[in-house]
Amino acid sequence: MNRFRPGNEIELLRSGAAFFPALVAAVDAAEREVWLETYIFADDPAGRAVAEALVRAATRGVTVRVLVDGWGAKHYLTKRLERQLVAGGVNLLKHRPEVQPWHFRSHRLRRLHRKLCHVDTRVAFVGGINLIDDMNTPGQRPPRVDFAVRVRGPLVPSIVWAMQRLWALNELVQFRSSDVALFPDLVAAERAGTQTAKFTIRDNLRHRRDIETAYLAGIRVAKREILIANAYFFPGIRFRHALLDAARRGVAVTLLLQAKVEYPLLHFASRALYGQLVSAGIAIQEYHRSFLHAKVAVIDDRWATVGSSNIDPYSLLMAREANVFVRDAHFADALRSELRAMIEGGARPVDPKRWLGRSIVSKAMNWIAYGIVRAGMGLLGYGGNEWWGGRPRKR
Repeated sequence: MNRFRPGNEIELLRSGAAFFPALVAAVDAAEREVWLETYIFADDPAGRAVAEALVRAATRGVTVRVLVDGWGAKHYLTKRLERQLVAGGVNLLKHRPEVQPWHFRSHRLRRLHRKLCHVDTRVAFVGGINLIDDMNTPGQRPPRVDFAVRVRGPLVPSIVWAMQRLWALNELVQFRSSDVALFPDLVAAERAGTQTAKFTIRDNLRHRRDIETAYLAGIRVAKREILIANAYFFPGIRFRHALLDAARRGVAVTLLLQAKVEYPLLHFASRALYGQLVSAGIAIQEYHRSFLHAKVAVIDDRWATVGSSNIDPYSLLMAREANVFVRDAHFADALRSELRAMIEGGARPVDPKRWLGRSIVSKAMNWIAYGIVRAGMGLLGYGGNEWWGGRPRKR
């Protein structure tokens, strides 16, 4: 599964405006089966449009399986929408549905955060876009920014295999009878294009570090440019050192990060790392035009990734995630153009002198938040010194 495969056609989709019509069209064209995984399935215009397409498919005899995270379902999937799906013939399953607050333990954070879909083992979607309307955030104008890809070709069977296995695992641990194999065969698919790519997952078994390792491999061979756009950027010591090493050898490293405060504690904690980064010559651009939900990167002229994984402890240590890594000049250029346009039209640079010279109160807020997050992760048993590596020296 975790190998580069040639012969794919991979199309970049920006935000819901491109993603949802493509997804609905694929579901409407389904002849045999539709599999869908998502963290959030909201009862809003976007979620209802996808739900209606899934029900239409089930009504005409297509097998439709939808796997939703238990936490995401608890907060976004309404009983009304759930009844509509089940009554329409959709097989609905929840990943780790036990989310009672009074029974909180560390394994509760092992959520299904990946966003995947495949139709007839013919076309697949991978990315960071939940089934929720881009405008479904209070006071938000314009819509949030995120990315996904539509995939055809030899990469699709790897996506199919991962989805089938997780479905079977969920049925097994929930004591449900299943007609889905726990160890499915990896089927073949014909070439559909000229792009080389691999599908990479993160779980808590064999693939714990696969996404982080793929990022690090790309960063360590970068020669000219690293451009990362990430909603929640709170990297561990290995990731930070890889970026710092790249900057020292003359690579232009740019981070496009979230300016709007969605989760205050993590927002202020992540900013505790800014001093070390900007002191090394890494450019930080904070996107303020709307909420940034992207989890993408471009390195040099031929390396790019799109997926669900943030660069933070939640994504890289706990959650189930999925990314596509692409080696193709055309795709890398398309994604780079999108990110550069976002920087030019909606980002503000972090000035190193002003940042390093900010008030003691501001610095204290960042380091207190950093300490709380680090302590919390330690209490939950995640991320020892191999993740944190001590406190960054530059403030």
